[in-house]
Amino acid sequence: MIITRYSALALSLGVCLGCMTVPPAEAASTIRVLLARDVQQLEIASSQTIVVTDDQQETRPYRTAVRVEMRGRSMFLNGTLVVADRLIVRARSHDLDLLLPSKGNRTSQQASSGKDAMQVSGAIQLLRRGKSLLVVNHVDLEEYVKGVVPAEVNATWHLEMLKVQAVAARTYALYQQMLSPTRSYDVVAGIQDQVYRGRQGIDARVALAVESTRGLVVTYQGAPIYAAFSSTAAGVTEDAMNVWSKDLPYLKGVECPFDVASPFYQWKVSVQLDTLEKKLRKQGFMLGTISAISPLTHSRAGRVATLKILHSDGELIIRGEDLRKVVGYTVVPSTQFTIESIGDDLVLVGYGAGHAVGLCQWGAKELAELGYSFASILNYYYPGTELRDASLTQTPPMPVTIAPPS
Repeated sequence: MIITRYSALALSLGVCLGCMTVPPAEAASTIRVLLARDVQQLEIASSQTIVVTDDQQETRPYRTAVRVEMRGRSMFLNGTLVVADRLIVRARSHDLDLLLPSKGNRTSQQASSGKDAMQVSGAIQLLRRGKSLLVVNHVDLEEYVKGVVPAEVNATWHLEMLKVQAVAARTYALYQQMLSPTRSYDVVAGIQDQVYRGRQGIDARVALAVESTRGLVVTYQGAPIYAAFSSTAAGVTEDAMNVWSKDLPYLKGVECPFDVASPFYQWKVSVQLDTLEKKLRKQGFMLGTISAISPLTHSRAGRVATLKILHSDGELIIRGEDLRKVVGYTVVPSTQFTIESIGDDLVLVGYGAGHAVGLCQWGAKELAELGYSFASILNYYYPGTELRDASLTQTPPMPVTIAPPS
């Protein structure tokens, strides 16, 4: 074991699972990834013949491309009316190229970057919802994980960190799949779940990280865990109870002094007060003109749990996470902040990025560079867990939600 300035944590990190023998994984399952919703038109192309199958099992071949369009509640393929509520689009074992118009309500971060093209493996399912479509990628779980890793972390990072992200992404997807059998999809291809950009960014190192951990998931009492992760904890990771009011024994706070190199370790933002008032009202909060804002309570890890807002019509108490949601998660990166000043603008000075529950990505990066195995890192950030082959797991229990005191 490498002895560093973090030696106080070395014993807990030294619980090495890297020496465990893992049974070979069975064939990976298929994960259903929601790529976009409220779509009126899209194009799907491939280097091979595309086959479209409707809900009556009727098939239609198309040379190399098919244009899907909603006109009112009717669906058209290359201008021909198709009476169906769902379609499956495949090109045998070849990838599919999707082109979605920018006005579509994209769930992937590609919308914000202006990119509308996406290459995916597997099949595309189109589900009619009134006058628009849900676009769902049915893809092999391991191929899905390959698409998540470079979208969530830098693919040039240490290989052990890429393995950490691969196992966490696989675990999260399997957990959601097991608890969402009645939904039309398992995960969303964006920050609501985990970012997925299809084949974009997959290289030899990403593939190696995924294949060398194939089938491995993090489990608690034999079931996949809710493998939460975020960018930068900047101190102590947070209890799930404090953030989501969910009692999950493996999502308890641990020390994380490893992420000081993160570009999000410290930040400062300014929010116009009248803009904040408008956004709060839009989210259903009743308030007048704001005169003062102050932290009311803090979590054990020191993050702002609740804020008190004094305004011309009285007093409003909101959660720190509600402020992030209202203003924007990218504007206020975390709830670990202090209020520097308030005038025409609310000025916040803070640390870290994300909800800070579970795995800290920048902390895991540092630990990997210090020589710790992916298994040790996962065991540290998800205490009380063990690695297990996905084929040997059971369905996790629904998380217990405890309402905060009034």
